[in-house]
Amino acid sequence: MSHGDHDDAVHRVCKISADGRNVIKSHGGQRGHYDVPIHLAVDCDEFVFVVDVGNRRVTLLSPTLNYIRQIVSRDDLKGDPDRLSLDIHRRRLYVADGEPGLGRVVVFSV
Repeated sequence: MSHGDHDDAVHRVCKISADGRNVIKSHGGQRGHYDVPIHLAVDCDEFVFVVDVGNRRVTLLSPTLNYIRQIVSRDDLKGDPDRLSLDIHRRRLYVADGEPGLGRVVVFSV
């Protein structure tokens, strides 16, 4: 799950217990490392793709939520990334770029 909206102090990605009561592991913290991590996708090996709206990027985290690399940078986008979808069979990442109704979908090989 992700934490952090525009007015929140903490912006992070968390792995939570099956009952939803405990944070098992988290990545991020104070605003800056992430700036509104709004949407996530998880592949079949449990790697996590994170849409980071304020930093205009998509990052890749390991199954233990360690940072691996940036998948999409602000240079790849015209607007703010909003949502993503992962096609594990075609190895494609679809990123919504821009305001709803006014943006585009950008496709990346992963």
